[in-house]
Amino acid sequence: MTTTMGPGAELEIRDKLQKAAPAGRATMKERLGPIGVFVGFIGLWYLISAWAIEAVFNKPKFLVPPPHEVIQDSFFGTAKIRNEMFKGVLLSAEVAFLGLLIAIVIGMALAVLMSRARWIEKSLFPYAVALQAVPILAFVPLIGSFLGFNFTARVFVCIVISLFPIIANTLFGLLSAEAGQHDLFTLHGAGKLKRLLKLQLPAALPSIFTGFRISAGLSVIGAVVGDFFFRQGEAGIGRLIDVYRARNDNPQMYGAVILAALLGIVVFWLFGQLSRVAVGRWHEVTGQS
Repeated sequence: MTTTMGPGAELEIRDKLQKAAPAGRATMKERLGPIGVFVGFIGLWYLISAWAIEAVFNKPKFLVPPPHEVIQDSFFGTAKIRNEMFKGVLLSAEVAFLGLLIAIVIGMALAVLMSRARWIEKSLFPYAVALQAVPILAFVPLIGSFLGFNFTARVFVCIVISLFPIIANTLFGLLSAEAGQHDLFTLHGAGKLKRLLKLQLPAALPSIFTGFRISAGLSVIGAVVGDFFFRQGEAGIGRLIDVYRARNDNPQMYGAVILAALLGIVVFWLFGQLSRVAVGRWHEVTGQS
């Protein structure tokens, strides 16, 4: 028996097939894209180290060692250099995570406070903007004068540099709950605390975790910057970069920079995974991130 489909059914099947095919190609592009960019980056690095550093920039070749030399000297060379680097990056990770955790607590508390009343937001938010606008290097002498040039000062730098995105994104999320939902809570006689816990915070989760991811990268930057200036105590990865630069140990310097970059990538990725766990895919933006 022959079944005849109407034109509407045929169009529906054709649309489904056309949508399914690009999805497979998009998945392949998503996999090959980062690999292609990485290969291109390594190729450009080799090009600069072998030719462009002298021919274009008129600089000596030793300033840009090739990637294999960086990997060999930094991670497969002497155990002393390797252990020194990994110890430094672990210390910087400790500073960055502690500073970020404190910034999350302070930032969310301030955002919740500012969401309670418009006059509180207008009173506090300009100072949060000013904290973000002033270059962190301008705070370094003040931080050192009050806290000393030690571990505590490094953590404080991370707090200062990573605080604003948490405040701004959390406040935006808390104030973005739909007016109709607020009316529904008012209709049921919900108090401020219940409204915050049941409506505003769940609705703000995508924005909150966006702030966390931004601040995670900034916190790593703060840990590295703090190492450059606060030179008491154990050496973090930032101070090691400066030490290798002063000694003209360029392969080790590049290796330390790679470790610092990997630390930032890992922290950013970690908060991305936490975002997926906490928010899931119910929000269209987080579902695509």
